[in-house]
Amino acid sequence: MMDTQRRQVKILHTWIDPIDMPAALARMGGWIAAREAQYVCCAPAHAVMECVDHPELRAVYEQSGMTTPDGMPMVWLCRWYGHSSTQRVYGPDLLLAACAEGVERGWRHYFYGGAPGVAERLVERLRERFPSIQIAGVESPPFRALTAEEDAQAAERMRRSGADVVWVGIGSPRQEQWMAAHCGKVGAPVLVGVGAAFDFLSGCKPQAPRWMQRSGLEWLFRLANEPGRLWRRYVLGYPRFVVLVAAQLLRGRKANQRTLEK
Repeated sequence: MMDTQRRQVKILHTWIDPIDMPAALARMGGWIAAREAQYVCCAPAHAVMECVDHPELRAVYEQSGMTTPDGMPMVWLCRWYGHSSTQRVYGPDLLLAACAEGVERGWRHYFYGGAPGVAERLVERLRERFPSIQIAGVESPPFRALTAEEDAQAAERMRRSGADVVWVGIGSPRQEQWMAAHCGKVGAPVLVGVGAAFDFLSGCKPQAPRWMQRSGLEWLFRLANEPGRLWRRYVLGYPRFVVLVAAQLLRGRKANQRTLEK
């Protein structure tokens, strides 16, 4: 019997779905089969802190069809709240898993984001790994706000492509805001914001070793590789995250959980 309930854990101001990769793929597959317009946010600690500092973002995450535990702190917290089967659903891993699933199910993928040439390189690598993958389109928008005409043209290209999933890699929180504004307007039923996945999977930026990812130390690897860009996020933001989460945990396990009907 299909589970008709959606369980969530509230971490600070952000509701997280305590799921694993098979559950995430099953939910996406259901939306694609039903042509139901939804978007997916992948939420590490940084995204949760963005919602703390920018209240207008909370509604964007609140309206998502799924907000995944993208970082190990999210996984550990969901488990602490009693969801022992929670696993990390990390943007790059979700992209690869959906591409593998999509080969079997005929999903068509559209890649929207990255610096010039990055999305094209990503698609080359995906075709090497999944020769039967169906690519509906590849596009690197300019790193600025689009004009209304440019935005309408991009949406029309997506509609004409027949895509089932649009992978959005234009940086957080811009990609989450873009998905909320375009959900149901670009033809594809599923939009997924995957942040730096385009850079990692294309080989344009190094990815942390698996042991660092599993132990929650990926932030340290990224900081070492991009200190100028990321020091504020990790050196200033993460200690605040720890303090705020500790205060939440003192309130016990009963608070900050909910169950919604899908």
